Amino acid sequence: MITGSLVLIVLTGLLLGLTAGFVMHRSDYCVAGMFRDAFLFGRYGGLRILFLQVVVTMLLFELARQAGLLPLYPFPILAPPALVNLLGGMVFGLGMVLAGGCVFGTLYKMGAGSVVSAVAFLGLILGSGLYALIHPWWKELARATILAPERITLPQLLNLDPLLPLLFFWLPALFLLWRWGRQGLLRRPVSVAGYLQPWQAATILAVIGLASYLLVGMPMGVTTSFTKLAAMGAAVVAPEWVAGQSFFQAVSLDVLHPASGARLTGGPGPRPDLLFAIQLPLAVGVVLGSTLSAVMLREFAVYLRVPLRQLLSALAGGILMGLAARMVPACNVWHLMGGLPIMVMQSILFLLGIFPGTWLGVKLFRLLVR
Repeated sequence: MITGSLVLIVLTGLLLGLTAGFVMHRSDYCVAGMFRDAFLFGRYGGLRILFLQVVVTMLLFELARQAGLLPLYPFPILAPPALVNLLGGMVFGLGMVLAGGCVFGTLYKMGAGSVVSAVAFLGLILGSGLYALIHPWWKELARATILAPERITLPQLLNLDPLLPLLFFWLPALFLLWRWGRQGLLRRPVSVAGYLQPWQAATILAVIGLASYLLVGMPMGVTTSFTKLAAMGAAVVAPEWVAGQSFFQAVSLDVLHPASGARLTGGPGPRPDLLFAIQLPLAVGVVLGSTLSAVMLREFAVYLRVPLRQLLSALAGGILMGLAARMVPACNVWHLMGGLPIMVMQSILFLLGIFPGTWLGVKLFRLLVR
């Protein structure tokens, strides 16, 4: 029986996704492009916008925490840092360049009619499911490379109240953003109808991230739902194989929410659960929000004549992103928009890994695709 609270969670995720997809399409907001352009063209405007989003999200999360609105802080799915987080970030950075978009970038571009992004999305699902093959030994590797047991955030490692290291970061960050703003480095010189400046999109996405944390109890994330879709598909054709994989039997979320008293449970297996109800509507909403924006601007178009090597690159990139999202675990949305703003150490390692991964992705893309 579907409860009213579950319906509310689904509708909330859908609404947040619709808004995010609409905003990202209107601003051409894609994390993959931000990192790729830095290495490919020496353009750092996108990374400045990402920096802005992280700083604004930091401020919003800390205000909510100080007000007592974040009882689950940090969120239980987050884990202590390990060297595998760095390696997973490298694989993810490589994958998103080959795919032509990050996870949300793939979704909103697919919503606007991109066949390349649709192929990358298929790769994301395949990679998420294929991770089950390496999960047993990867799990042991993660345990062997833990850097700070029982410490999730940098403030926890330093045994400090989160406000102190955040203030230490905010002061120079705000000065830097003020200076960039005075120099016009946070704006793009365009005057296209319906265009949303990236700094405006970053601010709106930060608010959406906070809304997700407040309303559904966790930051934005979608890739566990992709894993569940892969498991559901595999269960149709190979149910015994799915039943024999320890990864699909795992429970990654099982916690009692202090504020509501609700029990939050979920995992990567082929069973509808709370994680599925939270994440899938968000992903669907991003696609539909982008479609709505593209239709309103009369930009929705499906181009089928795409070079085969570009499609193969997108498929490979999607598979790598799907694998990496389980290796880290979680994708750029979760870590850069949810973990990094509260100084989660595995998110910091993930970010550090993205840079060499993106550099390698640019090299391979030039060699194999263009």
